Amino acid sequence: MLAGELYQADDPEIQADAARSAKISERFNASPSDDPEARRTLLVELLGSVGEDVDVRPPLRVDYGTYITIGRGTFVNFGAVFLDVAPITIGEDVQFGPHVQLLTPTHPVDPVARRAKWEAAEPITIGDNVWLGGGVIVCPGVTIGENTVVGAGAVVTKDLPANVVAVGNPARVVREIPLLEAPPAP
Repeated sequence: MLAGELYQADDPEIQADAARSAKISERFNASPSDDPEARRTLLVELLGSVGEDVDVRPPLRVDYGTYITIGRGTFVNFGAVFLDVAPITIGEDVQFGPHVQLLTPTHPVDPVARRAKWEAAEPITIGDNVWLGGGVIVCPGVTIGENTVVGAGAVVTKDLPANVVAVGNPARVVREIPLLEAPPAP
């Protein structure tokens, strides 16, 4: 499964991993907002790696959780869906709007293989300081370069380079982002 090869999700080992993540996810999604330490403890138990100062607002939906890495300072707004059949790597200082979906699973186009319940997956990588607007969908195998901004509702079907703004379905680059020497004054 993690190698991107065809597999069947009803494998007992895979089902056990999914059951584990479902139980932890339920606890995380029901955790009180006034207990950030308990919420972080559950997130660390659920995911493969969680950097410092990461804020994930419930509800969060994952397949397994253990194949997700989130870098320091990242913010994930309500309703994220991270289907981690293949690894999902999220850089540092990334911002997700509400209802962002990172979808690694793929299914055969061949109807016989699909009916037989075969599936596969391709990893997703989100670079540092990326901003994904509300409702963005990132498809299997996509890498988004650092500092890139993806507009709300975009569907990212192919890699995006660093330092660009992309919008639409499918997402397309509409402009480059100039890099400043220093942050702008308030």
